[in-house]
Amino acid sequence: MGCGKTTVGRILAQQLNYQFFDTDVLVEQVAGCSIRTIFAESGEVAFRQLESQVLSELSTYTHLAIATGGGIVVQRENWSYLQHGVVVWLDVPVEQLYARLSQDATRPLLQDTDPLEKLNHLWQERHALYAQADVRVAIDPQNSPQQVATQTMAAIAQVIKPRQPIPEWN
Repeated sequence: MGCGKTTVGRILAQQLNYQFFDTDVLVEQVAGCSIRTIFAESGEVAFRQLESQVLSELSTYTHLAIATGGGIVVQRENWSYLQHGVVVWLDVPVEQLYARLSQDATRPLLQDTDPLEKLNHLWQERHALYAQADVRVAIDPQNSPQQVATQTMAAIAQVIKPRQPIPEWN
């Protein structure tokens, strides 16, 4: 949350000539209301179910860049969908996330008496899951989204191996 997945994802999609999707936007379209409303009226479990449904449907397509919510990694079933492509972790220090999100009242998980503590808790809960990503991009707060996208493309190129020709059998 707040690491720049949507902004960087759009840039990557453009560079790759892929379509871009943000699972949060699609969840809101499916539900017909905001994520904040889903959390308030139905709870986080209902939100996570919709999020998994959206990811499941997206995973059947190719040539997509998908920005997911930060909690998508918590549901084990989602990893089977995520692994249809290259999973990128934009790693931003918690203090930087807090600075970015401190004035954002739209984040249901941060509607807490101590949002920094909540971010630290989420980090502790999710860190080992994020570490399972194919690519980790450490974000420098001085870098622009374009610079992060360039860094991400370089990191992806390191993990994607070109196909080797199939040997001919005589």
